[in-house]
Amino acid sequence: MGYLGRRIGKSQDTGNPTADGTGAGILDLFTNGYFQRQGNVFNDPGLPGPAGLTATGGVISDYTDPGPGTVYRAHIFTSTGTFGVSAVTGTGLVEYLVVGGGGGGGRWSAGGGGGGGFYTNVLGATQGGPSGTLGSTYPVSISSYTVTVGAGGAGGGSDGANGVKGGDSVFGAGSPNPIPSTGGGYGGGYNNSGGPGGSGGGGGHPFPANTAGTGTANQGYSGATGNASGNNGRGGGGGGAGGAGSPAPGPGPSGPGGNGQSSVIAQGPNNPITYSGGGGGGSDLGPGGTGGSGGGGNGTGPTGPAVGNGTYSTGGGGGGSGNGLASGAGGSGIVVVRYQIAQLTAAQKATGGAISYYNDGSGMKTIHTFTSLGDFNVTTGPLSVEYVVIGGGGGGSGGHGGGGGAGGYRTSTGLTVNPGPNTVTIGAGGVGGINYTRPVSKGTDGGQTIFLSITSEGGGGAGGYDIPAGGPPGSGNNGGSGGGAVGQTPGTGGTGNRVASTSTPVPSQGSNGGSNPSGLQSGAGGGGAGGAGANPPSTNVAGSGGTGLQAPTTFRNPQSSVGAPGPGGGSYWFAGGGGGGAGDPGTAGTGGGPGGPYAGGGGGVAGLHQTGNPGRQNTGGGGGGGSGGVAPPNNIGGSGGSGIVLIAYPS
Repeated sequence: MGYLGRRIGKSQDTGNPTADGTGAGILDLFTNGYFQRQGNVFNDPGLPGPAGLTATGGVISDYTDPGPGTVYRAHIFTSTGTFGVSAVTGTGLVEYLVVGGGGGGGRWSAGGGGGGGFYTNVLGATQGGPSGTLGSTYPVSISSYTVTVGAGGAGGGSDGANGVKGGDSVFGAGSPNPIPSTGGGYGGGYNNSGGPGGSGGGGGHPFPANTAGTGTANQGYSGATGNASGNNGRGGGGGGAGGAGSPAPGPGPSGPGGNGQSSVIAQGPNNPITYSGGGGGGSDLGPGGTGGSGGGGNGTGPTGPAVGNGTYSTGGGGGGSGNGLASGAGGSGIVVVRYQIAQLTAAQKATGGAISYYNDGSGMKTIHTFTSLGDFNVTTGPLSVEYVVIGGGGGGSGGHGGGGGAGGYRTSTGLTVNPGPNTVTIGAGGVGGINYTRPVSKGTDGGQTIFLSITSEGGGGAGGYDIPAGGPPGSGNNGGSGGGAVGQTPGTGGTGNRVASTSTPVPSQGSNGGSNPSGLQSGAGGGGAGGAGANPPSTNVAGSGGTGLQAPTTFRNPQSSVGAPGPGGGSYWFAGGGGGGAGDPGTAGTGGGPGGPYAGGGGGVAGLHQTGNPGRQNTGGGGGGGSGGVAPPNNIGGSGGSGIVLIAYPS
């Protein structure tokens, strides 16, 4: 006969599990008789821990500090959301890291973008910037705290243009005590100064004399001034949270970006992550400057290679460009909130990513969530795992633009994983296409997300066109899901279930983009994992993006906010297609299907000179199409959302 346990003392109505087994009742039967005997989890991680706090929101990461043995729960926000506190029985103190979006690099002999501000109150941490004063203690109460994650600033859109300042990130936006972190300063274009920000942007070719952007106190360092040699120039590096940008080291190369700052708050002391690196400057005379550690993008020389974007969810600055080449966009920011929880005694069977525990009714599972490059290392195995693997979403296009296709969505059970390291690669979202510059680009494809033999393709970029010189066709690119066709010129939607921008078939993971066979004024929607993008129904109404799919129940931890809302109010949806853009007058298409935005798909926009909405980070959502307009400023499609990998196995 199996073990039944025993009742200790109090009834089930008053029992409360305790570490020494004296709490009593049926709860003791559950915790002691099942979890402790099986070597799994002492307390359900949803219960208030020593800090007396129960909260929801973001990606959950549970880890132990091996020094004092303290067990923490971190809530990692890579996109805007809510930190919801439902119970506080102790001090309610939380620690935070708030990183602003990185600044965009300038264009042509240009400065690199500054890293987003790095602001934390973690005891013993090193603060961003030269003064380095930590933030104050932060007690929370039963309430909802809005978390705003700043977007990365776009790179300079035309020759000699400055980049765009990164967006501010805020923990507790709208509350009596908000904690803001300033977006990174823009990189200066040719003959322009760098802009101020969390860390300052680098200066461009210095004629007349230009300056570099300054950093914000306790958040970051200043950028560097550019250097000139006759009519040629080299941009200065953008500042980072851990150091200032550097000027050009010699007659040819441009200046490197300042290094970022490391923090253990997201995944613990064994997995420190560096944030807020500065972008490298661009040069007309030699190689571009390297980006600083912490996601800074590389600058480029007069002939390439391609400039580097700041890494998403790090606040890294974008690289500056050389002789008229495209400049780099800044990486989006991040907000992390942590507090102490009850002791976990589970024998962890693998390492890597953000680790959490959840019982969906079929038994306790350990979940590893990867939002950036990492390793899944099996320590007790081999393991049979369930997974969700999602590619990066495609970028939308500008000027009555099409929506970007969603990244490929693949999920299954029973995948055998042997001891590693087993590299996990997360696909970046594609960049939105810019209209009314030459050459006009489509939205670019999203990147592949790879876990072992499972590859989810990037979403196809939306179709583009050139006025008045002809140029790229109006059709969307193939991909995990296909990109939508642009408005104002005939085009077809990209085909889903393909290697991006090729005709090579892959396992089922997405749908086709919408088409525009008659050349109506509005763009079509990008395909989604659960349905095709819509054609524009009339000349002034754009097509909506295709629907996404909801993750299996294994991954629907109510304390976590992975994914995005979907139809009917449910959450944990991924891979929605981007909505098409429209002119003025006009009606834009919604991301992820009618009634959205759903499943991370960015909505299109209508009117004049508007930038499409980006796909949500770590959902694989496609970017929305830009609006109309026949003259500068540019009309830009929204960037696609980056991918994600979820891995689960029995605890």
